[in-house]
Amino acid sequence: MSDSVPLRDRYLALIDEIVDTTLKGKISSVEQVYQILLKGVNPGTGEVFELVLSDRLSEIQNQVDSEKDELKKAKATRSLRAIKTIQTQWQRWQEHNKATEVIVSGVKEITTASDDERLATFLRFTDPNQKYPLNSQQLQQLAKSLQQFAQADSDLQQISIGINRGLASWQRLQDYLVSWMYEQNQALGFGGVPGESGPWATWAKQVNSQVPQALLRTLAMEQSAIEFAAQQRSITLSDWVELTLILQYLQRGLVNWFDQQTYNVQAGSKLSISTYLTFAVLWSQLASGFQSIAAVYSNGASQIMLQILRNFALRPYFPLYGGIFASFAGNYLRDTLDYLDEPLQRVEGTQEKARILTILGYSQRALGQYQRSINFHQQALETARNAGDRPCEIANLNHLSRTYVQEQDYVEAINNSQRALILSRQVGDRTGEANALINLGYSEVMHAQELEQLEPETYEMAINYLQQGLKLSEQLGDIQSKALCFSSLGIAYLVIGQPQDAIKYLEDGFKISQVSGDLYLQGRNLAYLAEAYYHLQNSEKAIYTGSLGMYLLEQIASREWRQPAGLLTILQGQIGTEAFQTFLQQHRSKIIAIIGVDGYDHIPQLLAAYKGEM
Repeated sequence: MSDSVPLRDRYLALIDEIVDTTLKGKISSVEQVYQILLKGVNPGTGEVFELVLSDRLSEIQNQVDSEKDELKKAKATRSLRAIKTIQTQWQRWQEHNKATEVIVSGVKEITTASDDERLATFLRFTDPNQKYPLNSQQLQQLAKSLQQFAQADSDLQQISIGINRGLASWQRLQDYLVSWMYEQNQALGFGGVPGESGPWATWAKQVNSQVPQALLRTLAMEQSAIEFAAQQRSITLSDWVELTLILQYLQRGLVNWFDQQTYNVQAGSKLSISTYLTFAVLWSQLASGFQSIAAVYSNGASQIMLQILRNFALRPYFPLYGGIFASFAGNYLRDTLDYLDEPLQRVEGTQEKARILTILGYSQRALGQYQRSINFHQQALETARNAGDRPCEIANLNHLSRTYVQEQDYVEAINNSQRALILSRQVGDRTGEANALINLGYSEVMHAQELEQLEPETYEMAINYLQQGLKLSEQLGDIQSKALCFSSLGIAYLVIGQPQDAIKYLEDGFKISQVSGDLYLQGRNLAYLAEAYYHLQNSEKAIYTGSLGMYLLEQIASREWRQPAGLLTILQGQIGTEAFQTFLQQHRSKIIAIIGVDGYDHIPQLLAAYKGEM
């Protein structure tokens, strides 16, 4: 067939030829049909062929349905069978040619994109959420194809060079992806001794290129990624593409590795969660820093951040109920949520957006930003409802209940927890139900205290909700909900003047939140334990738990660190500085086991900072 014939007409003729040949009995196997398609359909034009095939199928189907003449109907039926054979072999063709199709499409879209859109177009083809994201081998083919269109020093050449350098750097990094975990005294996560150990430092030693190596060293030293980006005035497009591929492959490689740790599924998923959020935050910070350099780089970084978060939102272990601070270390993560906030305003309403907003909401609560937390959860609630994501909708009602308690709006807290309870029971969301029972009980206790209701039966009913929530979370094996329940029961017993009962639950809550990796719950349990011990006049244990709680809450930038700091300041005034220091020293080894020597040394500095605020 001549190339001058329009593509649609060529493909229509090809389909008709296969049907006619089949009817004449000259096609004896489906393999023949497949070979004809291989020769006849050009890569990159699959959409046109599919449209023509669909039209012809509908046309012949209508003929079969409406034909009255038996002979004509029989011929149309045979034609329909032939068309369906073509359709089956076309699916096989697509499977075989999908990579070629994507590469051809990628080259076409990147080369025809405007200068402003070229980088964003390229990043779409590395998006893990695409049906066929390009793997490393296909990216090499893309780079080679782009090179054919490239002028010297053009964007296309820069992208091609960046791809090849990025893949070469990843090749060197692969063997060191998780090697840092086996270094002496190395904790899992993104911590380590600044500049010396941990993942960033290990990876920096393996990368030769200037910009990626400088960024990895910056992160290893716990310095600002925003400042780093703002200083890259001479960064080229090839540098940027190389950096992108390195970070993308590191993040995906780590997630895949953690996801496969079947010996400890909970630890593996906890570390996968940390990895997703660490890299999402990193990209959001780069986006912020690149704003002053070039809008195209800033927008590209935001695009990658959203790709990561969308991919994360669809994972089965996505943390709808908390625990996101697990394995986070380093000052560069402290302002996480401010940087994630702004780019999300530009995203359309999707299920993924609702889930990401949920994380932002409960994290803002942990930071003490209650009104922002409520705004995020209300936005997430509406988005989840429109997307039909019931578990996410219920989670946000539960979070709103929790945040309204912090705002001391107990009527709204009770209202939201009741709605969560009704909806969770309607749809059979057992995790949502457990959390709703916990929140309802907790809200009722705090409301009764505000109204100064002293009748035991008022609290008995509320504590009964909490006990039901605990029982359900134990049945589900849901450690996050269980940790929240123990914490809530502990606080409830403290509120009703039973500190001895409170201690039992708060200690259990602390232990389980250590397993779940939720630093916020750990800090909160310790802060209330300090209060319980203070009520029992046990100064030694109040100092130990209060100091730990204060440090952990301050480390995640939660405003609630001031609660134990205030209690410790009162204690220090009551027993004297010398006795206070003696008690602290007695628990030094236990404190260091949890927060390290630097953490122990930071405790007096925090107390001094608190006194300075007074």
